[in-house]
Amino acid sequence: MTNIVFMGSPEFALPSLRALARHYEIVGVVTQPDRASGRGREIKMPPVKTLALELEIPIMQPEKLKQPEAMEQLRAWAPDLIVVAAFGQILKQDVLDLPRFGCINVHASLLPRWRGAAPINYAILHGDEETGVTIMQMDAGLDTGPILAQRSIRLTRDDTAGSVTEALSHLGADLLLATLPDYLSGKIVSQPQPEDGVTYAPMLKKEQGRLDFTRDVNELERQIRAFHPWPGAFMDFDGTFLKIHRAHVEQGNAEAGKRLIVQNQPAVGAGGGFLVLDEVQPAGKKSMSGKAFLAGARNWS
Repeated sequence: MTNIVFMGSPEFALPSLRALARHYEIVGVVTQPDRASGRGREIKMPPVKTLALELEIPIMQPEKLKQPEAMEQLRAWAPDLIVVAAFGQILKQDVLDLPRFGCINVHASLLPRWRGAAPINYAILHGDEETGVTIMQMDAGLDTGPILAQRSIRLTRDDTAGSVTEALSHLGADLLLATLPDYLSGKIVSQPQPEDGVTYAPMLKKEQGRLDFTRDVNELERQIRAFHPWPGAFMDFDGTFLKIHRAHVEQGNAEAGKRLIVQNQPAVGAGGGFLVLDEVQPAGKKSMSGKAFLAGARNWS
């Protein structure tokens, strides 16, 4: 039996942990510490911790893996393999060297494109026609290790970061299970990542969600989908923020940032057309359709 330690934190990691737990011995789970979130700053567990408790798997939540007690626990678990899926910390060499089969990662892009923390968001933001998952051997770099397997999906104009994350989480779990037997038996020969085509997807910040209507309207539409559900796209509206959950592009000419009504919906002029707001969320209120918002926003245009 192969002893596996699983490292992951968000929803993306759940299908991989479930799949591994059905077929392998998971001796421990490492995830991020519980943190305060939301308007009430309520302490919440990472999704992976919730599932690990359900599966009755031992859990460790170190602030940093380099802490002596964290390394001591890892050595006590004596993993043959460490599997990582959106863990949130870079593994140092002493961790990488610990398991006899090394460490492998389920990464949500077609490496070497979009190395880093937010590959799904950047793929949508930049208008990529496809994305996918990569199972890779980990080294000390940022998503630079050799590739074991990849699978791709097409991206559509309806995709959001949320919908693609859901799709790739299951695709990644399936590919992980398909890859592990041949990897553990030595049948798979890993391939170094090509030097051409390297791009980076750094961690997102909330301020990146602000819409700049001097930019091309198609870029703004992608920004809304790329940042949904987090960090969310927003615009200034009479001294408050108006969150934009869904929008579409209409052709036309209007001053950048000018608020209009198009097709009985709120719209804003931008480079090359209008951004029509299909679903919005005013400050302190619930999400609503653009038409419902207009009914109460007499000063929109």
